[in-house]
Amino acid sequence: MRILVLGSTGYLGGHVAQQAGLLPGVRLLHAARRPAAGADLVADLATIDTERLAKALADLAPDAVVNCAGAVSGDPVRLAEVNARGPAVLCAALREAAPAARLVHLGSAAEYGPGVHGERTTESAPTRPASPYGATKLAGTVTVGASGLDAVVLRVGNPVGPGAPPAGLPGGLALRLRSAGGDPGAVLRLGDLSAYRDFVDVRDVARAVILAATAPGPLPGVLNVGGGGAVPVRALVHGLVRTAGFQGRIEETDGGSSRSAAVPWQCSDITAAREALDWTPRFRLEDSLAALWAAQPGPTAAR
Repeated sequence: MRILVLGSTGYLGGHVAQQAGLLPGVRLLHAARRPAAGADLVADLATIDTERLAKALADLAPDAVVNCAGAVSGDPVRLAEVNARGPAVLCAALREAAPAARLVHLGSAAEYGPGVHGERTTESAPTRPASPYGATKLAGTVTVGASGLDAVVLRVGNPVGPGAPPAGLPGGLALRLRSAGGDPGAVLRLGDLSAYRDFVDVRDVARAVILAATAPGPLPGVLNVGGGGAVPVRALVHGLVRTAGFQGRIEETDGGSSRSAAVPWQCSDITAAREALDWTPRFRLEDSLAALWAAQPGPTAAR
């Protein structure tokens, strides 16, 4: 089986590629936005034309394509180019070059927008994204669902774990904690931490992707992939602080992410993924935070 992973040099894509490469009988094909060692395909979905991408896909002849390429920040134009145009070009090229291939596209729980406090959000819930990011991810999901391909969208919660990028809260906080070291007088100022999020280990996300790519027969069009529970962001922060052995002080300010403030509650119902893929998360949040901290460069702080 030939599995092509787009965005294989990124956070989610790197973990997907790592797990796919361990499967017996699988030929892993790497795709990257920029030239990279070992890349079988170099393609920026934000700019590539359908004809060129279709030719490349025909040459690679994948049995499954995993689209981990996406943008989580930037101006609305850039978000639309990557998250909306990208899936549209990919679907058009696949219809021409590899119409029988299984497409696994990574969506986001941000497509739902604000959840109802105390409730889990199912795949049939209304989509009311509260940010350009969520709106452009939803546009990609709609395109994939209407493509006519053998496709499934995995709506991913808030991934956390080894390799988390510094642009996000977990990765950025880990970097700041490492820089602070053992200074008991250090003060780290963060925005409002009162929101609830559905955190899921990046390794569990990758396993769900692999199961979706290799599952026999058709799958539901959309599946939630999350931890299945709402966790206060404050709990994640203090959990990582304990893991790092940080002796300083955390201060919350009134500022912070406007995207986060607009969605005070997020919790995914993962029943459908369990039924369709026989998948449930294996890692607890504390496991994810320990792995995130262990993967940070530099000496490990005393615990």
